[in-house]
Amino acid sequence: MEPTFFDMSIKLILGFFMLFLVTRLLGKTTIKQLTPFDFVSAIVLSELLGNGVFESNVPLHYIAFSIILWGLLMVVMENSLLKYKSLRGTLEGKPSIVIRNGHIDRKELKKNRMNINQLLSLLRQSEVFSVREVAYAILESNGEMSILKKSKYKKVTIGDLNLKVTSISLPVSLILDGEILEENLRELGFTRPWLTNQLSALGYPNSQGVLYAEWLDGDGLYVVPMEMKNRAE
Repeated sequence: MEPTFFDMSIKLILGFFMLFLVTRLLGKTTIKQLTPFDFVSAIVLSELLGNGVFESNVPLHYIAFSIILWGLLMVVMENSLLKYKSLRGTLEGKPSIVIRNGHIDRKELKKNRMNINQLLSLLRQSEVFSVREVAYAILESNGEMSILKKSKYKKVTIGDLNLKVTSISLPVSLILDGEILEENLRELGFTRPWLTNQLSALGYPNSQGVLYAEWLDGDGLYVVPMEMKNRAE
């Protein structure tokens, strides 16, 4: 017997909110730092929902129980990894130094089942296009590459040039698609008339002709006209 659209809809809606809840319980770092264990767990969790949705003989409460139980196991495992350091190396894996003192460690590459082409690809993704620039390269447990460049290839910093350090502030969006963001405007202590005057000084009679505008302390108002959007389209 094939499942009805009503049954599928109910199961999908329930599964959607339950998966969302499990994801929130696991935290943001799990999504960013996806380990092999997390990857397999996510696949199993999605399979539990997918199989239950298309199987008419699987009751709704079975799906709910399966997702809740698997989600709880994942939460318990994540909490155990936070509490017991000895489990981290076994379940999450340990970082591997694949380039040490400028020399590629072939044993570590072989241990991680990685070839030279894959190593070069990861280096390029980190904006390093030559192995000669690398002093140390560490393959993290989530598959990302951390790189420490040799001194002569490092970027020059303000400290190296003995320049005066200036404060850093975040830009604040004031207009999106012609609509003024009143809350952001109030947080900056500005008013709508002030913004209108600023736009007028830049040649914009109102916010309708502005695709995007942001304010940055020390640099003022930056405006992107609506016409640029039309050209791109």
